[in-house]
Amino acid sequence: MRIEDAKLVNLSRRSVKLRRIALAIIVALIIMQLAGCGDKEPRRYSTSFLGAFDTAITLIGYSDSQRDFDKYAELAEDRFLELHQIFDRYNAYEGVNNIYTLNHSGSERPVKVSADLIDMLEQSVIWQKESAGAVNIALGSVLEIWHDYRAEALADPSSARIPDREVLEAAAEHTSIDDLIIDKDAGTVYLADPDLKLDLGAVAKGYATEIVTRELREAGWDSFIISSGGNVRTTAAPPVGERKTWNIGIQDPEAALEGLDDELLFTLQLIEKSVVTSGDYQRYYLYEGRRYHHIVDPSTLEPASTFASVTVVTEDSGLADFLSTTLFIMPYEEGLAYIQLLGDVEAAWVFTDGTIEMTDGLRDMIIDREG
Repeated sequence: MRIEDAKLVNLSRRSVKLRRIALAIIVALIIMQLAGCGDKEPRRYSTSFLGAFDTAITLIGYSDSQRDFDKYAELAEDRFLELHQIFDRYNAYEGVNNIYTLNHSGSERPVKVSADLIDMLEQSVIWQKESAGAVNIALGSVLEIWHDYRAEALADPSSARIPDREVLEAAAEHTSIDDLIIDKDAGTVYLADPDLKLDLGAVAKGYATEIVTRELREAGWDSFIISSGGNVRTTAAPPVGERKTWNIGIQDPEAALEGLDDELLFTLQLIEKSVVTSGDYQRYYLYEGRRYHHIVDPSTLEPASTFASVTVVTEDSGLADFLSTTLFIMPYEEGLAYIQLLGDVEAAWVFTDGTIEMTDGLRDMIIDREG
């Protein structure tokens, strides 16, 4: 071997050694970065979107990065919009058989619908029968009348009026839940009464919120809340900071009527719970000094008039939504007895005169506003 060749060999070996050292340094840096990512505290992110269930839906949660949060937020928004279309009774959508479809052609033949709609209808029927029909998802023909009168009054307050009793009673002849025929195996729904109309307003938003919560968790997200109008679903506690609960404020119904949405009755500390409030201040119109809101009692065919608001706390958001309307319609003593039978349900009733009653369990969840 010539001297020149030996030098080249030595240089080659030295280059390989340097490359190996450089590679080792790069690998070490990558490992350090990955370790740093594991130790990095999650940050709090939030976003809101419109277009689903006629309300602003807000998502707040903790993620390792904006990219991760955006992934979950996109999943949530897409799913809420999809469920809105499925549960919508006022609009048709191309390629979607929804409540609107059933109300317009469900009596002609069984209609093929999504599993989400089948499941929701079945669960709503169970809840309805357990509560002796305080909320009836087949009351759509009556609710439609009140909806039209409310829309007319809001468009022109001088034209405000209330429906004739005879009109309401005629519509009530077509509100039997037994005329809703669900065939889960076939995936179809049939309305045995051509004048029956379904309305899922008492449960759809909460039910959708529970579905989205479950699917976000299945996607790997653990600590977040969803606020959809008067419905809030909390999950695991915030993973950083001293606070180990989500603090949820409950509106003062009287203040809300005056547009003071930030005025609170109290604040609740919650983990893994849903809280839903139904109130007479949310959708209403005035006629001869009386407020006619959207929560109609099937027994009177008129807006319920005992409470200004009812708040329910339980785990499942769909059940909480259903129960808040149910308790708003039921007499107080009857409603209290009902949720005591259910178990794991807490509630607060605000009467129209401002009196407040609540379960002991809900009282234990209350903190000072400064807390």
